[in-house]
Amino acid sequence: MKQAVVLVYGAETLCASCVNLPSTRETATWLEAALSRKYGSRVTVRYVDIHHPEGEEEAAFSRRVIEEDLWYPVVVIDGEIVGEGNPRLKDIRRKLEDLGLTPAV
Repeated sequence: MKQAVVLVYGAETLCASCVNLPSTRETATWLEAALSRKYGSRVTVRYVDIHHPEGEEEAAFSRRVIEEDLWYPVVVIDGEIVGEGNPRLKDIRRKLEDLGLTPAV
């Protein structure tokens, strides 16, 4: 059975251009609920604090978010950015299905 991990990079404080949007943590919680309804337990959503990443891969991507001034939350699946600032569920689902994930029955 195909599995996927959705990483949601961001920080506790909102970026200047994202003031009216949900926080990164709220976005991660919302994505987890929406994706688990569609794909069950085959999708894991993880919040990554860009100021306190775990492991070298997360640290490297966190530096990129900061250095390139990316709008967070930044949603990453399989190493590819699929959403930034105000991620669209449709784009995230398309990427998951491109990776071979099918909706749960």
